[in-house]
Amino acid sequence: MSTTQTSKIEIIKATSTKINEVDFDNLSFGAVFTDHLFECDFKNGQWQNPVIKPYAPILMDPSSKVFHYGQAIFEGMKAYKDDNNDVWLFRPDENFNRFNKSAVRMAMPEVPEAIFMDGLNELLKLDKDWIQRGNGASMYIRPFMIATGPGVIANPSDEYKFMILLSPAKAYYGGEVKVIIAEHFSRAANGGIGAAKAAGNYAAQFYPTNLANKDGFQQVIWTDDATHTKLEEAGTMNVFFRINDTLLTAPTSERILDGVTRKSLIAMAEKEGLKVEVRPVTVSELVEAAKNGSLKEIFGAGTAAVISVIKGFSYKDEYYEMAPIENSYASFLKEKLTSLQNKLSEDTFGWTVKVQ
Repeated sequence: MSTTQTSKIEIIKATSTKINEVDFDNLSFGAVFTDHLFECDFKNGQWQNPVIKPYAPILMDPSSKVFHYGQAIFEGMKAYKDDNNDVWLFRPDENFNRFNKSAVRMAMPEVPEAIFMDGLNELLKLDKDWIQRGNGASMYIRPFMIATGPGVIANPSDEYKFMILLSPAKAYYGGEVKVIIAEHFSRAANGGIGAAKAAGNYAAQFYPTNLANKDGFQQVIWTDDATHTKLEEAGTMNVFFRINDTLLTAPTSERILDGVTRKSLIAMAEKEGLKVEVRPVTVSELVEAAKNGSLKEIFGAGTAAVISVIKGFSYKDEYYEMAPIENSYASFLKEKLTSLQNKLSEDTFGWTVKVQ
């Protein structure tokens, strides 16, 4: 290994690379990681010296509070390489700000911008060769923080570990999915942590999603915890509904994540002259639209897939499937957004940031 110091970040380079072992044409999403990772510990009330080092397992005390009380948050981001081999991030400020909002909600220390952004930039530069060119290719970025302080007393940890992992990704073709509308389970509740990207939010979804899978559905559309009459998110994604020519999506709240892809699609749709309404959408409204034919599209929106088309939904044991549609909003907006992200079209919003 060789060690250097850059922007106050110690860089320990791997002695060899795994890149030649990777089949970039057949990547499983989130299963392959690059040669290096970024790490910075919080101890004694302050952030320690950050380091980039070879990707490897970490050693932790069995009583680390993340294992017992679930203090864990994360983000999902992507980087793209253009035809000039320059690397670009998509709205990293949004992810950074949301990460720290999650930290505050989970009683964890906020990560300084210099540690988050400088660490991310240096890591991407070091493992730049892992980022493939072309529409659909990207580098998935997973910043996360866990409580590492020892002890099983039920209070916040006094030690934390912030890390960034990189995983090369191809176009995420989830296919058209069928969903079931939740009548009992909820993703989050008022006063809870639904607006934070807390690990426990996702763990709690696994059981009801498994039940849906057994019934032949790929995902669940979550409803509000109080009445189960308002549509909120689809699986791990924000959700959009097109009724006639109006695009609808629920407003963000304590229960609904402020998705970066969600807000980008709203802004892009409005700029393209599409009618967008951000308001509560009810189950009864959706069912009625499906029955009278005014429901044209449903799609999820998130970092991994960008847009995932929903073919049909089930509610109270009745299944509603939408007819195929030409010139769909989903395909139009996905092409527009991915083209911008991959620098194949002009970024008139100023969303892309070059890795220097």
